[in-house]
Amino acid sequence: MKLDLRLYAIIDPERAGGHGIADLARSVAAGGATLVQLRDKHSETSAMIGRALAIKAALAPFKVPFVVNDRVDVALAVRADGVHIGQDDMTAADARALLGPKAIIGLSIETIAEAEAAPVALINYAGIGGVYATSSKAQTNPPIGPKGLAIVAAALRRRSPDLPVAGIAGIDAGNAAAVIGAGADGIAVISALSLASDPAAAARALREIVDGMLAKRGT
Repeated sequence: MKLDLRLYAIIDPERAGGHGIADLARSVAAGGATLVQLRDKHSETSAMIGRALAIKAALAPFKVPFVVNDRVDVALAVRADGVHIGQDDMTAADARALLGPKAIIGLSIETIAEAEAAPVALINYAGIGGVYATSSKAQTNPPIGPKGLAIVAAALRRRSPDLPVAGIAGIDAGNAAAVIGAGADGIAVISALSLASDPAAAARALREIVDGMLAKRGT
C-alpha cells in the first residue's frame, strides 16, 4: 500500500511551541496528520527514547505511522514504524538490513543528482527540499522553491513512478497549495503545526488545502 504523506507532521522538542510532545502528537493526529516523525537533534539517547515512546503511545489510538529522524537505534528500541534518513546518515541499505522489509524508510533529497542516485528499491518515500526558507533547520543551500521541487520530483519519478514524495521546509497554509501543485503527494510540516495555538485546528486546515489540491489533480 502506498504510504500516505498528505500531512507529515514533524515534532521537534526544540520547536514544540510550549506544547507537550505527547500532547502535540495527539493533537496533530486528531487533526489529520497521516505520518508523524520525531526529530530530535540534541537529546541524549535515553531522553530521545522516552520521547519516542510517549509519541508512539499518543499515536496508537489513531493508527498513524511513526518514524524517527536519523536514529535507527532509537527506532529499533521503541519499535517505531521506521526512520527518516538524510544524505549523510546511515545508508538506506544498512537501515533496511537492520529494520527489516516492513519498516518505513524515508530519504531526504534536494538535487537532481541525489534523485538519480537514490536507492528507490529500498525506500518508501522521499522528502524533497528545502522548498522554502525555514528557521527549523540550518540550510546550506538556497530554497529550491516549487519549481525546483517539480524538477527533482520528476527526476525521481522517472526511476520510480509510484514513489510518494513530500515537500519539506518552510511550508504553511499560505504556500502548501503550491507545493502540491508542483507535484508533491503531501507536505512535511514543523512550525505551522507546533507553533500554532491549536495544532489540531492547524492540521485540519492544512489537510483541507492538501486534499483539495490532490482532488483537483485527480489523485
